[in-house]
Amino acid sequence: MKNNTLSKEAETRLIDFFNHIIDPEDMAKILRQVNCILAVAVMRQHETLQIGLANFEDNYYWLNELAEILNPYLSEE
Repeated sequence: MKNNTLSKEAETRLIDFFNHIIDPEDMAKILRQVNCILAVAVMRQHETLQIGLANFEDNYYWLNELAEILNPYLSEE
């Protein structure tokens, strides 16, 4: 895992994105929905998606981590 910090430009663009374009909670919901759809598609057609399966587990994890940062849902008790 990398411990890089965001550039000021990237930080400014993310802040602008979440302040003016989409609410972080809405984005988290979208990420979770897309992750679910992708997971179901992979499970249903895994034979045809062998190329992408190697990275799928990691990508699924990182999208969920981003969703949790935007709106802690799974980690709430």
